[in-house]
Amino acid sequence: MSLDAAEILAGAEAETGLRDYGDPTLPERFGIAVDHLNGLGMDAGGCRQAADVCHWLLTTRLEFIEDRNRYPIADEVIDRPMFVTGEPRSGTTLMHALMSVDPDARALRFWEVMYPSPPPGIAGPDDTRRARADAHWREINAKMPKWLHSHPYNDMLGDGLPEDERTWAFDFRVMTPTAWWRVPMQTVVGGLPTDPAAQYRLHRAMLQQFQYRRPRKRWVLKGFHGFRLAELFNAYPDATLLWLHRDPVQVAASRTMMMADILEGIVGPIDLHAAAKMHLDLTRAGVANTMTNPLVDDPRIRHVRYTDFVGDPVATLRDFYAFGDHFLTEDAEERMRAYLANNKGDRHGKFHYSTTLLTDIGENLDALHEEFRPFRERFGVAIEKRG
Repeated sequence: MSLDAAEILAGAEAETGLRDYGDPTLPERFGIAVDHLNGLGMDAGGCRQAADVCHWLLTTRLEFIEDRNRYPIADEVIDRPMFVTGEPRSGTTLMHALMSVDPDARALRFWEVMYPSPPPGIAGPDDTRRARADAHWREINAKMPKWLHSHPYNDMLGDGLPEDERTWAFDFRVMTPTAWWRVPMQTVVGGLPTDPAAQYRLHRAMLQQFQYRRPRKRWVLKGFHGFRLAELFNAYPDATLLWLHRDPVQVAASRTMMMADILEGIVGPIDLHAAAKMHLDLTRAGVANTMTNPLVDDPRIRHVRYTDFVGDPVATLRDFYAFGDHFLTEDAEERMRAYLANNKGDRHGKFHYSTTLLTDIGENLDALHEEFRPFRERFGVAIEKRG
């Protein structure tokens, strides 16, 4: 059994009665994604699940674009958004979670990006999207229970906080686990035709969708923006970006184990040695970009050490707010402190990982620390003394 891209596109258009994807290149790009899926060797059940996900994403895309055609959503102004970035496992999600409890802030929510149409601001009281997204997340958490150890925020279910990259799921430039968890496939980390400028246009359209006819609040957002700084600031020239920096050796080991826990629930046992090599290479690429990208020193970026953030999260955020000419209210601070008190990181179990993942693939930790020394010196990042 294999997937037929033209047939799936026709099915989405027939169901919705719509044909405008907002981008004439999408059908061709969707064909590339389908070719990738067909190359995985999935059985009939996997192919059916993949076809269902494709249909869901395509119909969502068509309805989303129809909203923009029908309502003046494109007139919405996104004013001075605040972004958080950093390598995986460097505290970005906790930072984002704290910002999201500020009553003057608005964060993306999974129920919105999973079901963006119609705009939440015009939805009625009988809207079922949060309940549907909650059901999806209960399924995800049941299928990938170990993910809650490294990412306890998944207990927020449909009200959880997606990364900015999740807004591109129905653009078929990325294939993330939170869209493809039902399909027996590895996370796609390359090979699809990316276009950062187009991706940020879509991201902005999502923010406009969720802001339309709702009280104006400051957007607080989180994603892996380090490789796309020029396009990020072209899309949001008045944005500020907080960039967290952590010991790359710990980053590589921690991200390896986290992704292994996720993928074990989707495709079964993972080759940890192969995973460690891949995630060390990805960490090296991220550090290399951080050291060479000329926009890293842009005045709109605030660089913060992971250890400083963990030491006093609220003080770090108070400083970031002031950096962006925003004011962190006492109410917001109290809510942030309450979140920290009531949401311990190990509330679903302790996340275990070790740097022996790296020595097991033949790496010497002293040599790795020396390799990353220029990065650590530039950003004041100490070697973390742990496993």
